[in-house]
Order: sequence, then structure tokens, then C-alpha cells
Amino acid sequence: PPHEIERQSQRERGSHATHVASIAAGNTGVCPAAKLAGVTIALTRDDMARQRSFYDSSRVVHALEYLFQVAEEEGCSAVSVNISLGTNGHAHDGSDPMSRWIDAALVSSGRAVTVAAGNAGQEKPARDGDIGFVTGRIHTSGKFESAGQSRTIEVQVVGNTIEDISENEIEVWYSNRDRFDVEVFAPGDDEAIARVRPGEEIDNQQLQPDGTFIGIYNQLYHSANGDNRITVYLSPYLSEAKVRGVRPGIWRVVLHAVEVRDGGYHGWIERDDPGPVVDDGPVRLWRFPAFFHADSNDDQRSISSLGCGDRITCVTNLDADSGQMHISTSQGPTRDGRQKPDVAAPGSRILAANGFDSDRAWIRKTGTSMASPFVCGVAGLMLAVNPRLTAAQIVGILQRTANPLTADDFNWRTDSCFGRIDPIAAIDEAAAIRFTTEG
Repeated sequence: PPHEIERQSQRERGSHATHVASIAAGNTGVCPAAKLAGVTIALTRDDMARQRSFYDSSRVVHALEYLFQVAEEEGCSAVSVNISLGTNGHAHDGSDPMSRWIDAALVSSGRAVTVAAGNAGQEKPARDGDIGFVTGRIHTSGKFESAGQSRTIEVQVVGNTIEDISENEIEVWYSNRDRFDVEVFAPGDDEAIARVRPGEEIDNQQLQPDGTFIGIYNQLYHSANGDNRITVYLSPYLSEAKVRGVRPGIWRVVLHAVEVRDGGYHGWIERDDPGPVVDDGPVRLWRFPAFFHADSNDDQRSISSLGCGDRITCVTNLDADSGQMHISTSQGPTRDGRQKPDVAAPGSRILAANGFDSDRAWIRKTGTSMASPFVCGVAGLMLAVNPRLTAAQIVGILQRTANPLTADDFNWRTDSCFGRIDPIAAIDEAAAIRFTTEG
């Protein structure tokens, strides 16, 4: 609806989208001759429902369809799209609806999509007072060797002067050949809220005395990939008369192996960017991310769900000053072991357009959101010299021409992927490709 679009179009200074577009194709960007088109996404009420997110919203699909349509109407022989957003939900194996649609759309030549890998790579403080790790401890993993074993996953919800009034979602994915029971223990409680067996659920049970709601779902044979998924929701108590955040402290999610044929599991905490709702008075109401305790965290496989597609180019943040990956950049591989992210690009302290600020034209920002449009611009230049390229070929060329970061060999690594992008070499390689008549 128009009022939804207008409401979302009001942006504060330093707009993320303006900065990103400037890097990809601004007057001083990577691909300055490109035509720029952007889409504002308005999520419907259904899209905001539980167990829904960007990774399975049809609105994102509609946005990409629109951009492909605009390119055709404008007579553009090729289109390179950047997605600098991410979520941690789903199975991180490319099976989510969004990734499947993008991969199918990228079969056609003349199209490329780059995706930011995410900023969930920091697992511990880098200095006194540093809390960057709270958005970094988002992945856990483990393996059962036999039935009868148990594993405990510890999830931290903040407290003290902050009330976390966001809903915190934890997903645990495991093989369809296994069967796990799950118990959840609230902070300070020795007795489990419930033991939920495969195929069962506890829906919105309210805990006392704080009023926190909990939902526990042990789903068999998920429709996207056939695997099993355990989902735990920790929700605040919100009413006109009273607002209480999720109970602070360590929540324990205990998995019990009932049948083991594979035994492995991976879990993620859905992204929840920290920020105040009410930040004054004796109680500060914040939307604040839950995060795994250091003992439960696994720093690998922390890339965004959208970064796991086969034909997309997944990009990490290179700190050009140090020549190393930025501490915050997410790491691969995917849950099913594929080598993602693909390449690293400059994404630290990047100077680009400062949206909605008439006094100061430029601003520096850091993140994979800044690295991904750099690669999007390079992909645009590759398509300019060879518009018949497919997205798979673009990914392959970028991997082939990248320069290693941390070693003398060309092997993919979790902390440096295939290495730093080499734009000139990639464009030259794109121009040199000769096509055969085979499909």
C-alpha cells in the first residue's frame, strides 16, 4: 500500500541503502555508468508472523522480479543486483524458498546477484567494553554418537537495566533419520518447562512470575528439505497495562538423542539488531539479540541464510588496512558443507554517499553490506564486457581470479573464502570467455 511505502521511505541521515547504492554504481562507485534502480520492501502482516522472515518472504522475490522487469523495459542487456540484508533463520543449505527462487532465476544469462555474508563473525570481546560479540554468537553445533546421550545449548538473554522486549527465536536442524527430544529450562529453574518429542509442540505457554511466553516445536520432515527442525521462541509479555521483557539469564535447551543414525545438528539464533524502544527511566525497553554462551557457540557456518544459494555470489568484509578479514564478518561453510562465502571485498571504513544529509555528502561505514555492492559493481562490469555470462560463470570467474589472503595456496578457507577479489583479472577473464553451442 502507498502509505506503507511512504512510511518506510522516511530515512535518517546515513541511510544504509543510499550508501550501498553509491558503492555499487554511484558517480564515484565501481560501475558508475550503470542505471540505478532500488526497491522498498513492505512486509505484510502475514510476513511478520511467527516462523516467517526475509528468507521466505514472497516480497523479496517480487522485488527481484521487478528489478529484472525494469532492466528489460530499460533495454539493459544485463542486470546485477545486490542484497545487503540477511537473516539467520532456516537451514543454511540453500533450501529456503528465497534461495531456491534466486537460483532458478539465475539460470538465465545476463543476471547476477550478490549477497552480503553477514556480520556475525565476532565470538569474543576484542577489547575492554567491546560487546560486538552479542551479534556474533549465532551458531551452535554438535554430534551425538549414540542414543541416550544429551547435549545442552546455553542461550543468553540480557537483563540488568535492559528489558528485552523482542521475540527471540532459536532453530536447531537435524537429520530426518534421527529423532531428538528437547527440553527447555528457564533461568533459575531446575525443572524443565516440558519435554517435547518429535512431532509435538508447546504453543505459547506463559511462565510465572514474569509472564514470559515460550513456544517449543519439534517438527519432522520440513517441507523445504525433508530434515527435522526444533524451534524455540522466547517472547515478552506485552499489554497496554504492563510490559515485561523476556526473563533474563541463561536459558538451557537440552537435546536428548532417542534414535541416532547421523547424530549431527546445527542451530542458529535469528537476527535481532539491538536498539532502544524506550531508553529512559528506571527500566529501558530494548529490542536486543539473544546469543549463545561462549561454551555453546560455534563460529563457523555463521553466514546469512541468503548467502547459501548456489548461484549467488556471497561476499565477506575485507579490512584493506590489515589485509585480513574484519573481525565481524561471518564465516562458512554452509550447513551442507558447500564452500560459501565466495570472495572477500573491501568493506571496512568505506567512504560513500551520506543519504539525507545536505551538510555532509560522505560517510564511512563498515560491514559486509559495504563489501557486497563492491562485488555487485564488478559483476556489472563483467556483464558489460560479456552480457552472455550466467551467474554461475560469474561466481566461477570471481573464485578463479581471487588472490589468497592467509596462505600461499588457493584453497578455500572458512576465514578467508577464496580470497580477495581482483576486479581487473575478473573483467579480463569475463571478456576472454568464448561460448560453445552446447547448453
